[in-house]
Amino acid sequence: MAKIPTSHLENTLPATTQKQEQILQGAIRVFLQEGYARTSMDRVSAEAGVSKQTIYSYFQDKEGLFKALIERLTLACFQSLFSTEKLHGEPGILLRQVAEIYLTKVADNPDYLALLRLIITESQNFPELAKLYNQTVVQRGRQILSQYFASHPELRISDPEAMAHIFFGSLVSYVIVQEILYGKELTCLSRDRLLDSLMNLVMSQSLIGIA
Repeated sequence: MAKIPTSHLENTLPATTQKQEQILQGAIRVFLQEGYARTSMDRVSAEAGVSKQTIYSYFQDKEGLFKALIERLTLACFQSLFSTEKLHGEPGILLRQVAEIYLTKVADNPDYLALLRLIITESQNFPELAKLYNQTVVQRGRQILSQYFASHPELRISDPEAMAHIFFGSLVSYVIVQEILYGKELTCLSRDRLLDSLMNLVMSQSLIGIA
């Protein structure tokens, strides 16, 4: 099982102490082995080698701990691109960096894929898990990217929020189809082809304006 990245998370995510990191490492093993329903704080406590009270002091409850895992396995990977929750950089370069980070550092992490499977599998019985992932990753990422599009009028994007949804939605659906629904065994759509078409879509309006 892949180790959770331990990069410093100032700005977009709070910094973690060594004790918090110890808890997160133990928790990810338990959640992915047992599933959300069967995971108990007693089991996490034993796996992490800390008391339950220590876990509660850092993460409040099981849902808070699960949210921290989602953030660590997704948002933490984008830390180098953020500045106080904002994206900065030339659109043609930055947007491809965002996409490449998701498709490599995030989607190539077996723990992230296992977490995504867990959320999808248990979403019917535990809809709060799906909502938590949606709020923590999808909506947060869409908001940040939407703000970025709105701050770059030269892109001539009439609906920044919708374009942000299309951008991230394309990446997430690609990973689900290819990695979880075994699409890579059935199709030969490469990541580069997806990224090239996605970038062409985003940048096309600005090119029309120039023409």
